[in-house]
Amino acid sequence: MPSDQRPPTAVALAVLSEGQIEIQGRMPWSSNGTFLVTVSDGVTEVNAIYKPGRAERPLWDFPDGLYRREVAAFALADALGWSFVPPTVEVEEGPLGAGSVQLFIDADFEQHYFTLLEQDRFHPALKRMATFDYLANNADRKGGHCLIDSEEQIWGIDHGLCFHTQSKLRTVIWDFAGEAVAPDDRRALEQLAERGLPESVTSLLHPDESGAVMARLQRILDGGHLPEPRSDHPYPWPLV
Repeated sequence: MPSDQRPPTAVALAVLSEGQIEIQGRMPWSSNGTFLVTVSDGVTEVNAIYKPGRAERPLWDFPDGLYRREVAAFALADALGWSFVPPTVEVEEGPLGAGSVQLFIDADFEQHYFTLLEQDRFHPALKRMATFDYLANNADRKGGHCLIDSEEQIWGIDHGLCFHTQSKLRTVIWDFAGEAVAPDDRRALEQLAERGLPESVTSLLHPDESGAVMARLQRILDGGHLPEPRSDHPYPWPLV
């Protein structure tokens, strides 16, 4: 059985990349095929979420391969030093073919963005997530995509609808709109602007999408504030 203790990120990435994947069941209420799996390298075994490309529902505005955007979201957060996206890798030979495999977060699933927002101590983490969602152009940040574990760490999941070149920001996290970017978050953004996107991100996106990330990065640095809603449909549905 998988250990109840979450492994360090480097260990988790190695196991997810190299381990044997065994499907335990399909996750309910997912629009695309999403499976709970165990992954073992013979030493360490973890629970994970497997999203095979062949089980994706076609979308008119996003190309196939949403699972690569899941991996790119982790890589972008990692490049910023923001550890709220669970370790996620791309696999070519999963049980149902190529897809993403993300470390499963054993969270309190009664909690979500709207309950977490009621507690001020979680606001910095939620505001950072809002900053990330603007940068990644997240088109689907539902309340249930914000998790909290037993150590009170906030996690963000489900990033398949990110990185479009057109503005598609749809999120429930508008409570910090217009506020200045937190100083620590701004420093992370400035450092990324100096370095540029790592290959771990650009290799998973179209060049135009990578360019759009850098353009949004520059806009948020120039403006210094989180954006206000600018479309007729700024919220995803359902909200949770």
